[in-house]
Amino acid sequence: MYINRRDFIKTAGLTGIGFVFADFGFDIPKVKAATEDFKLTKAKEFTSVCHFCACGCGVIGHVRDGKLINLEGATDHIVNEGSLCSKGVGYAAIPNSDQRPQKPLYRAPGSDHWEEISWDEAIERSAKSLKKARDENWTEKETIDGKEYKVNRTDAIGFIGGSQVNNEECYLLVKMARALGIAFIDNQTRVCHSATPPALNAGFGRGAMTNSWTDLRNTQLVLIEGSNIAECHPMGMKGIMMAKERGAKIIHVDTRFTRTSKIADLHVQVRPGTDIAFLGSIINYIMENKFYNEEFILTHTNAYHLINKDFKFDDGIFSGFDGKSHSYERKTWGYQVDAAGKPIKTTDLNHPDSVFSKLKEFYKRYTFEMASNISGAPVEKIKEVADMLVKYQPGVIMYALGMTQHTVGVQNIRCFTIVQLLMGNIGRSGAGVDAMRGQPNVQGSTDFGIMYQYFPGYLSYPTHKTATLEEWTKDNGTVGRKSLVNLLKAWLGENATKENNFGFDLLSKRNGYHNDSLYVSFEKAVEGIVKCMYITGQNPQVTNANLSIVDKGLANLDSLIVQDIFVTETASFWQRPGCDASKIQTEVIFLPAASYLEREGTLINSSRMIQWRYAGPNPPGDAKPDIEICNHLFKKVRELYKDSAQEKDQIIQKWTWNYPDKDTAETVLKEINGYDLKTGKLLNKIGEMKDDGSTSAGLWLYAGVFGNGINKSKRRGGTDPSKLGIFPEFAYTWPDNMRILYNRASCDKNGKPYDEKRKLVWWDESAKKWDGYDVPDVPNILDGPSTPNGQKPFRMASEGVGRLFAAEHKDLDDTMQTRDHSYTPVDGPVPEFYEPIESPTENALHEKVKNNPCVIYPRVPELQKIGTKEEFPYVLCTSGIAEHWCSGAVTRNVPWLNELVKEPFVEIPVKLAAQLSIKSGIDVKVRSTRGEIKVKAMVTDRAKPLMINGVETFMVWMPYGWGFKGLSKGPSTNYITIDALDPNVQIQEFKACLVDVKKA
Repeated sequence: MYINRRDFIKTAGLTGIGFVFADFGFDIPKVKAATEDFKLTKAKEFTSVCHFCACGCGVIGHVRDGKLINLEGATDHIVNEGSLCSKGVGYAAIPNSDQRPQKPLYRAPGSDHWEEISWDEAIERSAKSLKKARDENWTEKETIDGKEYKVNRTDAIGFIGGSQVNNEECYLLVKMARALGIAFIDNQTRVCHSATPPALNAGFGRGAMTNSWTDLRNTQLVLIEGSNIAECHPMGMKGIMMAKERGAKIIHVDTRFTRTSKIADLHVQVRPGTDIAFLGSIINYIMENKFYNEEFILTHTNAYHLINKDFKFDDGIFSGFDGKSHSYERKTWGYQVDAAGKPIKTTDLNHPDSVFSKLKEFYKRYTFEMASNISGAPVEKIKEVADMLVKYQPGVIMYALGMTQHTVGVQNIRCFTIVQLLMGNIGRSGAGVDAMRGQPNVQGSTDFGIMYQYFPGYLSYPTHKTATLEEWTKDNGTVGRKSLVNLLKAWLGENATKENNFGFDLLSKRNGYHNDSLYVSFEKAVEGIVKCMYITGQNPQVTNANLSIVDKGLANLDSLIVQDIFVTETASFWQRPGCDASKIQTEVIFLPAASYLEREGTLINSSRMIQWRYAGPNPPGDAKPDIEICNHLFKKVRELYKDSAQEKDQIIQKWTWNYPDKDTAETVLKEINGYDLKTGKLLNKIGEMKDDGSTSAGLWLYAGVFGNGINKSKRRGGTDPSKLGIFPEFAYTWPDNMRILYNRASCDKNGKPYDEKRKLVWWDESAKKWDGYDVPDVPNILDGPSTPNGQKPFRMASEGVGRLFAAEHKDLDDTMQTRDHSYTPVDGPVPEFYEPIESPTENALHEKVKNNPCVIYPRVPELQKIGTKEEFPYVLCTSGIAEHWCSGAVTRNVPWLNELVKEPFVEIPVKLAAQLSIKSGIDVKVRSTRGEIKVKAMVTDRAKPLMINGVETFMVWMPYGWGFKGLSKGPSTNYITIDALDPNVQIQEFKACLVDVKKA
């Protein structure tokens, strides 16, 4: 008889184990004796979700007397099935760690020590610091381009964080920040995956992982590029290994040979920053040899749309470029349209103006030989990758930070969307483009708009160009307006009415020319514009590139508020080695937070699955859950403003904020889900939202998670009628519990599945509706294939189809009003190869342009130098490792993880080490134009020298997650990395900069 451990314990109860064993035929006296000292006796069991790589693994914990005594993987969880990686297991040390702060701390200006303070004092000091910065630096009106705009904002406060806290906490944090009128709002996704939403949105209409971790088992091919999934997402590897056991092929394209490469059927090493050249040659090969899925691109893509005749491309520059502003006017990137503004289509795939022809012509330059010269990958290996992509179907592409952290990060990922659309690999089981998020709730913090350019739900935040609701709607569309109105009703309640534009006019407005990312917030702190920073669950003193700017910025603040489970390098920046604390006048307030095991609420994994975390052990000392801290802090802010008669403070007074002290998370989740305000009932799905103010939803994407009054994030149903890993009753997935996005594209034009073995949805002619194992991704389940709605497999794109060419396009309704607006990257409608800002070679494709022409760097010339290959001859690439995570603030406080990897190091190729007379274990100096650090050398063949444009080129590699705090200390790699930013999303070029290496 088989009974798993958890079911056994649940069945037995911890005091009745002997009786259950008796039922199974065991000898009761022997069992009783064996269980007298059972470690879980009188323990309370709880379930939660792991804190690390966004696989969303389930954990089971046990608590006795308020202390954690056991932590393990949940066997009934659909992702990890009982397993945990080294970090997941290692977290068991955190609740009982003697390194955890137990009381709020205060560092006075010029002081060299912390002092403990009460929570009342900590909250009051924090609230007054925010108020002071806001009141003394308020901008009511701003003149831009000679015109005065009402902007109602402050540029003196920087808000950073959210990827390590729960969804409800993300929601309250961004709600508070927007009420304060803060422009500089950002979180960890800026540093890791900010390139993902716009890239996937430009191709498909939504910006998230298309399939799921549990769908991987159904694939025939996995292409992993820019990720070491075996180390960075270990439980995600389970699905890949299951597919491999069923005969699937694995390709790994990366800059070095890793644990992931070892399980691959084919490993291809490429030079950092050359993925577009590599993938461009594969796109060219597919198109030239007609290996594309012609029926799919005819039915489900814009291949047959005609492009504006004025569109041009010349030597690295698209039409409409303004060299002065480093930007494009994108009008010529649109379609030829009819009188109703609809794209004109051709019946001839090879029409000279068709998207297909333009794409084919564009990528003709990308031969295997050219790609080999640029990337260093052998021609035969590039061709082998291309042939495997064509041969083995369906295929999935998986990626992570190796693709995003570049000045062409968005366009890197756009290459994946083009490949998969050409091959018909979107919307199908075993296919897709899977973005592997790196933090436990970085998907959630992005969903909730903790980014300067978004509201919750990826709605564009207004700038001076969209300063009225009418202008905003004209630019973003009526579909977006409906979601925005529901958000404003959640935020302002009865104070949001049709007559006052639902409170839109009260909101702050960004300067549309400004980059308000966390990188610029530190630059503005150096400049003296940002006066106060509030940082929660993030450690930029370790994770930002070019850390010298972070040092200077923090030291120039009036006040810094840090909320975390450990006193991080950011909180104690004034204690870093070589720093004179007496010269730093920044007031610092530290708010000790509860760990994930000590608080409740939801978070969302890479595949959009919203799960509930139950609270287990008590937080140490006076530490509090983030939701409680945030709730009390904004209540104190409102108290400070309650008697104000100033217009700027109305928004704070009118903001809805009446959350209880207990069961706060579920109350907030209900607000996020949304209500029918006429009946008071919770919304059951997105389609129930109205645009007239009669419904509310704090995040339109999550509408339904609390449908019918049931918290569906708590569900643990393990049934799977599809046998494809759908698990429709396990937790809840946005949108509307859909597991595989764009699943309408898994069917032909008549609604019949292309692949009966892996069918997801279909048109049921007898019932006259769409049906399936998954929720059909269609505008209306009753609109069949014979209707326009039935032919919109990519319904969130304004064209309704997948976008091979990311055209500038607005879908107009019958009144010529914008219904929806597709996203177009600012640096091109198709991906073009450009060298990294610091590169060891010239651009082999262009004479006029070497780097992405839209990149503005340096922004602060005295702090942002550009190194040359003559002084810095080697390429540096950085990434994470299995044993440590992100800044190391958590993992470097786990003793046994420190035993596995004790300190930072640099991997040096064998041949280069011989030239430099370097041996493993000796100290070396790694230097860039930005700084120098000393670490141990590891001599290895993981990254071999490559021939780049005829010149032998070496790459060295380093992990980045160390700093001067924690049980394991070491120099931060990010003192030498470059902070050049992708022009779409302001993500830094971590994966490619230039360094020199010498013996220490």
